[in-house]
Amino acid sequence: MNRYPVWKYAIIVIALLVGVLYTLPNFFGEAPAVQVSSAKSTIKVDNAVLEKVEAALAGSGLKPDVLNLEGNSVRARFNTPDEQLKAKDVIQKALIPDAEDPAYIVALNLVSRSPQWLSAIGANPMYLGLDLRGGVHFMLQVDMEAALTKKADSYASDLRTMLRDKNIRHGGVSRDGNTVEIRVRDEATLTAARNLVVDQLPDLTATSVPDGEGFKLRATIKPEALRKVQEQALKQNMVTLHNRINELGVAEPVIQQQGLDRIVVQLPGVQDTAKAKDILGRTATLEVRMVDESSEARGAEMGTGPVPFGAEKYLDRNSQAVIVQKQVVLTGENLTDAQPGFDGQTQEPTVNLVLDAKGARIFKDITRENVGKRMAIILFEKGKGEVVTAPVIRSEIGGGRVQISGRMTTVEANDTALLLRAGSLAAPMEIIEEYTIGPSLGADNISRGINSVVWGLVAIAGFMCVYYMFFGVISTIALSVNVLLLLAILSMLQATLTLPGIAAMALALGVAIDSNVLINERIREELRAGASPQAAIHAGYEHAWHTILDSNVTTLIAGLALLAFGSGVVRGFAVVHCIGILTSMFSAVFFSRGLVNLWYGRRKRLQSLSIGQVWKPEGDEHRSVASRGTSN
Repeated sequence: MNRYPVWKYAIIVIALLVGVLYTLPNFFGEAPAVQVSSAKSTIKVDNAVLEKVEAALAGSGLKPDVLNLEGNSVRARFNTPDEQLKAKDVIQKALIPDAEDPAYIVALNLVSRSPQWLSAIGANPMYLGLDLRGGVHFMLQVDMEAALTKKADSYASDLRTMLRDKNIRHGGVSRDGNTVEIRVRDEATLTAARNLVVDQLPDLTATSVPDGEGFKLRATIKPEALRKVQEQALKQNMVTLHNRINELGVAEPVIQQQGLDRIVVQLPGVQDTAKAKDILGRTATLEVRMVDESSEARGAEMGTGPVPFGAEKYLDRNSQAVIVQKQVVLTGENLTDAQPGFDGQTQEPTVNLVLDAKGARIFKDITRENVGKRMAIILFEKGKGEVVTAPVIRSEIGGGRVQISGRMTTVEANDTALLLRAGSLAAPMEIIEEYTIGPSLGADNISRGINSVVWGLVAIAGFMCVYYMFFGVISTIALSVNVLLLLAILSMLQATLTLPGIAAMALALGVAIDSNVLINERIREELRAGASPQAAIHAGYEHAWHTILDSNVTTLIAGLALLAFGSGVVRGFAVVHCIGILTSMFSAVFFSRGLVNLWYGRRKRLQSLSIGQVWKPEGDEHRSVASRGTSN
């Protein structure tokens, strides 16, 4: 009746082993480290940089515990913060000879002390939030006026192209705030221009006013379109920030919208505010321009003459000068995707671009008019432009799909695609709030949070052991297993633990022990009703299960609602809360019954249960066969 088959015990043993393995990395703590990452998108961090760092540290007598290349950064781990600070200075001197134009970012960081063999099986510690790990917090204000101005300029450019394509004569197209003004001479032209705006640009509303001897058509962006522009600008900025920060290897950055025009950025583990600003400042702007093919430009490239009027000089990745025209053909706003690939005929590495409708139309016109000429793709970072590639236009390119090829390796094609995908900001931003949380404050928060969970567990365990005796001990073990599995799942999911998450963990203890209380009280009821100890155990678990399921499902629904509609710390609380409910159902019912079956299940002549005092109604003492005390 109360016996588990072998496969159920196998599940319990496997769950415990997995729980121990994936919880273990969280107890090793973090060590001070120095992280080296690229300060420019065109500069890579590879094994050559790793060797330079290793040589610089060895020359200064510093020996890191671990020095390796992880993703796009080199990380050196040390024992003490003093070694960390010394190593930072040494590495900066070795890698950054010119402080005005740094090629790398050398930042302080914290990394896990977890052994390599645990990392090899995917057992990594949970990420810690800003309040537990320390780090930097920024609030950025997005310049929505600039975004709207940029959109209005785009509409003005589109209207010039459309009027030219439709052969509609006009006296000029200009922008006034969020309104595009078109000057025409007669009513027939005014009607044609108005119909063009209504048919081709539904986000604009057209009105006309007299303008001297002619008319002025005012195309104003509709209010709903303005809101859409603002929302898209905010989302594009968030995506671009996320891409840039992720490339630098910052663990679990938090990038969230706050209000209509603000973005919150949190970088856990980064203690250097200046370097964090540098990371945010790396957000690039992408531009496509034609290369100046004149003889004066050739001379400027060779360094024998000045840069021609209407042109600018930039360097490519090989430090070769390229003279480009000032007129911008396309920007990163027109690029929707960039992927590496191979040419179908020559099998050379290529970069395949996908443009939006506006970009495709402009690109088709430009390539038709400039076959045989070079076109440069320039990436601007912190005001400095660098030519990513400058291919020759072989033929007219339509359809919005562009293939860039020529003297590229597979690695270069991948890097170029990554740079182009990074995109540009839809609107400028400025930092309006910043603060740093030191690692000591984070450690204090961790200590207080752990103490709250541990002392809560101790208090619950003491009550359960006194009130339910041996069944209370089993409930305490099940509760400990619940915490173990909760930590293991959070580690496997690589979730970010914050103070609200620790609060949810403490709440999970109370929710989990409630299930054991229901089971134990149900067993007592069966004993009071005269059931044998074995029958009472069986009936207690079977009947209590339905109540436990109902209560946990309703609590889970509330947790899922917090997860779906909450944000920030509320979602962090909800994640831990929901996982805690699921693990509590496993530990309180499946695991605890396994222990009870293992202890009592093989006793055929069981006379009593150690479940505390079974209170009996007056006159019915003879019906109960259980009493307070230990089991026989």
